[in-house]
Amino acid sequence: MVRTNTTMESISDSANLHETFAPGWPGIPARWTSSAKSGVGTAISDESPLWFTLSHGVFNEVYYPRIDQACIRDMGFIVTDGERLFSEEKRDCTTSISSLLEGVPAFKVTNICTQGLYEIEKDIIVDPHAPVLLQRVRFRALKPTSGRYRLHIILSPHLGNQGGGNTGWVGDYKGVPMLFAKRGQWALAVACSLPWRKRSVGFVGMSDGWNDLKQHKEMTWEYTRGENGNLALTAEIELASEAVTFEIALGFGVDANEAGLRARIALETGFEPLYTEYVAHWRDWQKSLLPLNRANDAKNLYRVSTAVLKTHQAKNFPGGTIASLSIPWGFSKGDGDLGGYHLVWPRDMAQTAGALIACGSTADARRALAFLRATQEADGHWAQNMWLDGTPYWNGIQMDETALPLLLVDLAHREHVIDNSEASAFWPMVKRAASYLARNGPVSPQDRWEEDPGYSPFTVAAEIAALLAAADLAILNNEHTLAEYFRELADIWYASIDEWMYETDTDWCTEYNVDGYYERIAEVTIVDGVRHLGKDVLLRNHQNNDAEYFANHMVSPDMLALVRFGLRDAKDSRIQNTLKIIDARLKLDTPVGPIWHRYDDDGYGEHEDGAPFDGTGIGRAWPLLTGERAHYELAAGNAQQAKALLATLDSLANNGGLIPEQTWDAADIPKRELYFGKPSGSAMPLVWAHAEYIKLLRSLHEGKIFDMPPQTVQRYLVDKTVSIRALWRFNNKIRSMPAGRMLRVETIERAQIRWTADGWNTSVDVTTSDAGIGMYFVDLPTMQIPSGGQILFTFFWLEAKSWEGVDSSVHVG
Repeated sequence: MVRTNTTMESISDSANLHETFAPGWPGIPARWTSSAKSGVGTAISDESPLWFTLSHGVFNEVYYPRIDQACIRDMGFIVTDGERLFSEEKRDCTTSISSLLEGVPAFKVTNICTQGLYEIEKDIIVDPHAPVLLQRVRFRALKPTSGRYRLHIILSPHLGNQGGGNTGWVGDYKGVPMLFAKRGQWALAVACSLPWRKRSVGFVGMSDGWNDLKQHKEMTWEYTRGENGNLALTAEIELASEAVTFEIALGFGVDANEAGLRARIALETGFEPLYTEYVAHWRDWQKSLLPLNRANDAKNLYRVSTAVLKTHQAKNFPGGTIASLSIPWGFSKGDGDLGGYHLVWPRDMAQTAGALIACGSTADARRALAFLRATQEADGHWAQNMWLDGTPYWNGIQMDETALPLLLVDLAHREHVIDNSEASAFWPMVKRAASYLARNGPVSPQDRWEEDPGYSPFTVAAEIAALLAAADLAILNNEHTLAEYFRELADIWYASIDEWMYETDTDWCTEYNVDGYYERIAEVTIVDGVRHLGKDVLLRNHQNNDAEYFANHMVSPDMLALVRFGLRDAKDSRIQNTLKIIDARLKLDTPVGPIWHRYDDDGYGEHEDGAPFDGTGIGRAWPLLTGERAHYELAAGNAQQAKALLATLDSLANNGGLIPEQTWDAADIPKRELYFGKPSGSAMPLVWAHAEYIKLLRSLHEGKIFDMPPQTVQRYLVDKTVSIRALWRFNNKIRSMPAGRMLRVETIERAQIRWTADGWNTSVDVTTSDAGIGMYFVDLPTMQIPSGGQILFTFFWLEAKSWEGVDSSVHVG
């Protein structure tokens, strides 16, 4: 179909007054691509808001103008000969990848045809001054073929995180031929230092260059425009000989002119000078870090990990850091999956910022703290995850995501990343977060894996440590009463850990010959304000999300947080008992060392046949947990075992040094690229895992856990503080308490409490005190009431000037 274009949208397409529109609108439904990245990179300069990923020897998602906005699905080469040959470098080549310089995300990718016919070598960087992806390409024929070698580039634009709704065309920028695409306010342009022989735009699965080349072994379709669909841009590069070197620039902008201008400038500047500057910026940053490199480490995973952390930082939202430049099982995900892992998870980000402190990147850590302060919700918590502008994506709440930023401020203060005055500047953030924990904890609506509600060892440990850290900052800011309140509340929760989560007298105690163990999570039900510990857990990621599991038949390495956060000694018998069960049920031995699953009957991972996770599946082993176990071993005095686990974590990384979210833990399934002990189809890299690796290096260097809060260690392991209180709230109406305890009653409004211990024969009126966080409390002197006694009390609300009209009771003993 030929259509006359009567408007000139831009210089870039003004030459195309007669256009040939591609048939097959809108193309097949768009999909993303593999999350198994082999390289990720960006320029350090803020002038270049562009990030790239590599997988299977080609570019995968490229992100612009924000690190949470993907703009292409993939870009790679196809080689044909006009007769029989059709060879796609991402499917029909063996690939090797290496850094052009250690610690710098500039890569050399070499793809050799599996038939031995040709070799494509690519050097890859980002223009330090503009959002342009630049590659220097060397094509070399290794064997003659029946026809003439033809080299084509094919690119799938997914501008603005969407594969649908893209418009593409063949055009030029001031006489320089290019390929263009746009969607909404963003555009891209592809330019080459060699001439194009042919160019075409088509709808994927219908009129795209891949299908043309597959059918005809050369370009026979030359469509000049495709609108509002799932597109592919294709061009044949003029080969003057069977061994050529050229450069390709992929530029971005707010319109096609801007994208074309940037691509042209990069090509005219040339690869070498831009490479020199790109590398210099990265080397200067790496030189500023602590020398934690391991001796004889061929991959130098420390420098890979630091580069991964830096690469995942935003530029136009300073301090913001996403979880991963990937979409788990992306090849099965479409436009409906907007976020993938290129979102900010405050939990992951706090861990990453801790690693930035560990490696000495203090300026980056300070920016991360500022970002967290700016994105805190008004009530004190942080969103489950969010876009870089702070807009929540999912709306769940995990109490550890509120606790960890507090611990980060405390760590930054201890490590002199921020001084006393700067710590005081963060006090309003800390106060709001600690107040949220105090008002709503310790039960969490979700555990740290974003799944089940209840008491979780990791979350409760983080909350208690955060309250104590907040208390220290309260003292620094002369809020002594609030500091004491936070500490007393932490003590109350600490005293209840075993009551909530430690199982005894179960069939597992007999089976594993232990006195007891910490369960993964204790779910809670509330009836008339009274919390009851449930016997069952509703597992997520199973059919209908209603698979019930006995809570006392589920353990998790999460309980190691009780040691990591300083609430239990590493050699505590309760920890040792639980480890015995964890290793029996969740540990997996691989050729490179042990790795662990998250918990019993986890459903987040591929199906048994290797099919991608689709809301249900089978949870696979997590390298992150190997790092956490290494930290435990160090705390237990087993430094050599910790070093061995460090080596295991190193070996679980792929050839490019990227650590995956999960490792495949079953027999090989080659057709799905799943191999035992190698990365699964989940996110890779997982920035949190790289952060754990860096912190482990720092911990081993110091001979102790680097980020263990000292407050908990001193209060509970050294001073052995024991709470003398039991806590009653309207959302936690305890029915009994041990004898010898003081009963603390808390309300969210000012009240006078009338109470009795003799059945109202006598009574005492006391008035609540303001904790300073929207909570009011009073301690009833009940320590002398003998076992078997009964405490009755009711409320007179001082603002409303009315009685509650109902008695509450707590049994003693």
